[in-house]
Amino acid sequence: MNRPGTPTGTRTRYGEARSGEARSGQVRSGQARSGQARSGQARSGDTSYPERVRARLREDRGQAAFEFTGMVPIILGTIVLLWQAALIGYTFSLAGNAADKAARAAAVGEPCGAAAAEDLPGSWSLGTVDCGGGDGDLVTVDIGLNTPVLFPGFNIPVDITAHGSALRETTP
Repeated sequence: MNRPGTPTGTRTRYGEARSGEARSGQVRSGQARSGQARSGQARSGDTSYPERVRARLREDRGQAAFEFTGMVPIILGTIVLLWQAALIGYTFSLAGNAADKAARAAAVGEPCGAAAAEDLPGSWSLGTVDCGGGDGDLVTVDIGLNTPVLFPGFNIPVDITAHGSALRETTP
């Protein structure tokens, strides 16, 4: 369709073909009708097996699943390391509290080993208890708790130590 005032061989604003161009149903050389293969592309059945394999390998299908599978060990390893760090931090907190309790008990003349183990959860065990230190009025206590690995109760023989001190109390 030629409209007045438009040069021949161009397209209108709405994509209508001008004179000299292919109209619907006509095929220019080098173009393919819908459903036909363009140059450089083959219809299914027209390609050989290796070409189809190469084309399939270039596709992105399954890429997200492949990347997720590769990241699972890294994610799980990070979670395990964070959990272990939390257990060690909690053990440091428990050791400090047990050392303070033992020092207060030793300051008033009570057995410090029982006081140190009093508030410990059942899964944590005392490694070493040294209640004899101190100069004069100062009582010092050193406590070692066994370090848990991944689960409280599954300990390795490495102690996390804490130091506590208190003033000795005398009765008048």
